[in-house]
Amino acid sequence: MLIALQVKNLALIEEEEIEFAEGLNILTGETGAGKSIILGALSMALGAKVEKSMLRDESKDAYVEAVFSVEGEDLVGRLAALDVEVFDAEVMLSRRISASRSTAKINGEGVPAKKLRDVGALLLDIYGQQEHVSLLKKGVHLSLLDEYAANLHPGLAEQKAALSGAYRAYRKIEEEYQGSLSDDKEREKELVFLTHEVEEIEAARLAVGEDAALEEDYERLSHSQKIMEACGLAARAVGEEGAADAVGRALREISAVSGYDSALEGIESALSDVDVLLSDVGRELSSYIDNAQYDGERLMQVEERLNTINRLKDMYGATIEEVLAACEERSRRIEKLEDYEHYLQELERRRAEATEQVMSLSEAVSEIRRESARRLCSEVKAELADLNFLDVEFDMSFEQGDIGANGFDEAELVIAMNPGSPLRPLKDIASGGELSRIMLAIKTVLARGDAIDTLIFDEIDTGISGRTAQAVAEKLRKVGNAHQVICITHLPQIAAQADRHFRIEKHLESDATISSIHPLDEEGSVEELARMLGGARITEAVRNNAREMREAAQKK
Repeated sequence: MLIALQVKNLALIEEEEIEFAEGLNILTGETGAGKSIILGALSMALGAKVEKSMLRDESKDAYVEAVFSVEGEDLVGRLAALDVEVFDAEVMLSRRISASRSTAKINGEGVPAKKLRDVGALLLDIYGQQEHVSLLKKGVHLSLLDEYAANLHPGLAEQKAALSGAYRAYRKIEEEYQGSLSDDKEREKELVFLTHEVEEIEAARLAVGEDAALEEDYERLSHSQKIMEACGLAARAVGEEGAADAVGRALREISAVSGYDSALEGIESALSDVDVLLSDVGRELSSYIDNAQYDGERLMQVEERLNTINRLKDMYGATIEEVLAACEERSRRIEKLEDYEHYLQELERRRAEATEQVMSLSEAVSEIRRESARRLCSEVKAELADLNFLDVEFDMSFEQGDIGANGFDEAELVIAMNPGSPLRPLKDIASGGELSRIMLAIKTVLARGDAIDTLIFDEIDTGISGRTAQAVAEKLRKVGNAHQVICITHLPQIAAQADRHFRIEKHLESDATISSIHPLDEEGSVEELARMLGGARITEAVRNNAREMREAAQKK
């Protein structure tokens, strides 16, 4: 249940905090007062995209915080699956938006906006104009049915997951099968080409790591002249004419006097070490020069081998490992082509098994859907009767379409408004007001098995009045007995049913328009109903009418 909503610096709202109650919460106010901003603020807290233009003052952050009470082991477990911990039976979702960035938090811990949306989907369901217009889209109907069927058949989710996995496996085999349907000449050409490629790779006798060793040899051989020149210069530098002679002379001088002062013994030892080291370096340089010789033939061999390896890399892979893997892959393909009839028979067997598996799962899911559709339509029809749809027929038609990850069902809600009229798709006959009531009926049925505590209705009163408005009001009241309902409305019949009533109004403050939200007591609610009934001129008779409407609603 939504306990509280805090909003700062968003559109017309400077700073407001709303504490919601159980049952039916009603928000009313003049057109343009900012009722929809509350819905937008809540959507923002749940991770919806927010335009920077919604900031009231761009120099300050916009902030929205929604606090929910969480009860029931099932809901706590589903939140835990999303790595959300419940503290003191509450979860807090918040969002901060600046001119340059936005941040999202759950219980004070930073999270991606997507996680807000995932968690929010478990806590509340927002129904607005976009949702009842979505009833015109045939694809939405199957989703509504599956939502209902999942409550009747807990195993449906697993079956649909198995169906999706089976369909992916089927598609993979089908693509391989379609790719295998080539004529004999094409297969022969492919076989010749692949055989040539395999022979070319195998003839190279590649060894993993040899390219690195060859490149090292190539660097040494191609720079051998420069290496010899450098080694000769180095040998002379450390030889008798250079460092070794100088260090030897220094060692002799210090050795001649070190007996007179023990402090010189360390220097003598260091010079001795250097003298020995220079002698070793000199001998190693001489040995390297004596044994090294330019091998032009070896250089040509290394260069030719590297060219072969690099050409194969260009054709088959970036490394020797990838080239060898490509060779193995082509060898397997050659085996299939050489025994093509057996390969094709095996592929056809696998294809038939995959098709049978997908069809079997699709039929099982379809059976659940059809049985669930009968119950759903029966329950929705009963709810529609309460919403002033007299003698209405409501059903769902099924057709078998192309098979997919969701099965082969194509389902569409159909309705007949009058006795004897044929059942026709909603998009052909339903007006905006009728769609609102149909969606309310569907939501009422779905809510019975739904774990979501909070339902939000915006523009549920589109295109209705009079007796129909009263029927919608009583239905919302009924839903509010089992769920927390938050409803934005323009109709006094609906507002009169409120367990908690809020008035949203706007006023000028320092030359700026500000929206504010006020919870109403009983008299305040009556006064607001009178405004909704009487408009600009509120007489005592209108007030009495509002009071009677309120009292009658609260008795039901």
